[in-house]
Amino acid sequence: MAKVIMTCGKICCGKSTYARRLQEAGNAVILSIDEITLSLFPEGAGEMHDTYAHRAEQYLLSLSLQILNTGTDVILDWGLWTRAQREWLRAFWEQHGVENEIHYLRTGKEEWNRRIRNRNAQQTEEPSAYFVDEGLLRKAESLFEEPDEDEADVIVDA
Repeated sequence: MAKVIMTCGKICCGKSTYARRLQEAGNAVILSIDEITLSLFPEGAGEMHDTYAHRAEQYLLSLSLQILNTGTDVILDWGLWTRAQREWLRAFWEQHGVENEIHYLRTGKEEWNRRIRNRNAQQTEEPSAYFVDEGLLRKAESLFEEPDEDEADVIVDA
């Protein structure tokens, strides 16, 4: 039976890189909210971003069930910033009888800041990732709830 791996961590902690490594190691499809929103709104979605991201999540959940039914694993390259979101997703997968894991990418403050600086320096006219300005940084820091040891199935020191 196919399973779902959900990546959890702050913005710019290495979730997408980790997801690609998992994909290369096995038969899996990566589903990324950021890829959808950046493709549709490369100039930014402004105040509608959270609404569009939520709609993308709903679409990707539906698509993931179709992919899982083919016997292919799914990797959700999402942030899973809050405990409530992680609990809701666990319940969703359990309701559908799908094996699931949360992989938490834990990053120290110094390394996290270095990665943000590197990402921001690499942004182009067609971004492949979000530019982390002061507002997004504050949002990420205020919303992120670090998972407890019992909440994450795998903890990766990234």
